[in-house]
Amino acid sequence: MEKLGNFKKEIKNKRVGLVGIGVSNLPVIEYLYKLEAEIILYDKNTKLLEEYPKLKTMNIKYFLGEDYLDKIKDLDYIFRSPGVKPFYAQIEEAKNQGTIITSEIEMLIHLAPCKIIGVTGSDGKTTTTTIISAILNKAGYKVWTGGNIGVPLFTQIDDIQKNDIIVLELSSFQLMTLKESPDISVITNISPNHLDYHRSYEEYIIAKSNIFKNQKKEGVLVLNLENEFSKRYKNEALSIDKEKDIRFFSSTNKTDNGVYFENNKIISTINGVTEEIIDKEDIKIMGIHNIENICTAVAAVKKFADIKSIKDAVKEFKGVEHRMELVREINGTRWYNDSIGTSPSRTIAGLKAFDKKIILIAGGYDKNIPYDDMGKYILEKVKYLILMGETKTKIEQAVLDEMKGNKEKTSINIINLETMEECVKAAYDLAKNEDIVVLSPASASFGMYKNFEIRGKHFKELVNNIEE
Repeated sequence: MEKLGNFKKEIKNKRVGLVGIGVSNLPVIEYLYKLEAEIILYDKNTKLLEEYPKLKTMNIKYFLGEDYLDKIKDLDYIFRSPGVKPFYAQIEEAKNQGTIITSEIEMLIHLAPCKIIGVTGSDGKTTTTTIISAILNKAGYKVWTGGNIGVPLFTQIDDIQKNDIIVLELSSFQLMTLKESPDISVITNISPNHLDYHRSYEEYIIAKSNIFKNQKKEGVLVLNLENEFSKRYKNEALSIDKEKDIRFFSSTNKTDNGVYFENNKIISTINGVTEEIIDKEDIKIMGIHNIENICTAVAAVKKFADIKSIKDAVKEFKGVEHRMELVREINGTRWYNDSIGTSPSRTIAGLKAFDKKIILIAGGYDKNIPYDDMGKYILEKVKYLILMGETKTKIEQAVLDEMKGNKEKTSINIINLETMEECVKAAYDLAKNEDIVVLSPASASFGMYKNFEIRGKHFKELVNNIEE
């Protein structure tokens, strides 16, 4: 705990700017305030104090409004919110003048006294992170789960002990400026995402690699055997440490150091030892993408957990809210909430989980990512496509383009609407006995909803209010 003690001494009376304030930042503000740092808040939101009245009780300064970044000067530290791009000129200038640029996640990784497992990727992060935590809990560890989910763990650093394990879900936003990497680093997959935030797809790909670039010698890297960028990441990791322990996971091919799915069983070959982990019949969550998530989790925790703990945890795991969550069955029709489907690749993975054609509700905020690949899977897996939001035109066009080269399928039922209420009503009117209705937007929620959780909850509320 020496690092933490030194940090507390160092931060006292320092000018600390928090740039970008949200509900998740409030515990961080309170923690730093108790350490007697001089706090200055910077945010575009001029109603910040009205939304978070507790801030009024604290002796801190504020710079709010459109020009908030221009007010950044003479700071010892900047804690950057993930939503604030690190390449803004004002932040770069502060860095050049000697200000330490960090974040809640970066400081947690720097100060943590225990092992850290970090999970990133375009899809499957939350489910994989949650399965890892469940297995470690079953194995008897005190587990702290955070990052993109849960509470800011930096504010609980005083309670974290040497023999505990921290499990973090990490977004590209959080990884962009990461200078220290987790002990075990996982990249589930890479596909175009968040191109409304990143300056290019290449920047997004590079940001993800920060999860392993600064690992210690004994670090472990877990990669997707089937993803096109895994070879690049493997070569990059080996160029840093030629003896790096690199493990792969796959749902389609064997790997001689990792975890794979074959003959309805998940099998581990880590460190040259082949072991059967669990049979598919014992897994509750549906879809091959969730088999991959389990394989990934096993590859990450094999050093810490015995097979019984792994098997028991996976058997009990029922999934995470908003991730192909069965909401209700109405007159034989099953309704699923997959609001986490914020990208085409995630929605495609969900569509593959069904062996019959479904009614799909999709569309939302446009993150400037391509939808071309969706057309093929919608034609294969969807009988009614109900669209809303900014991306409805892109999704419809992807389907129409696919139809041009598909002689077997010349038409599909596409309905364009404006609100979730309209979409749910339309789906209910169309559904017959034993149909499946899925909300999987392939798009972000912004514009219509604050986040995908609120979108999913609204969908569930509407479905649960349907009178049979």
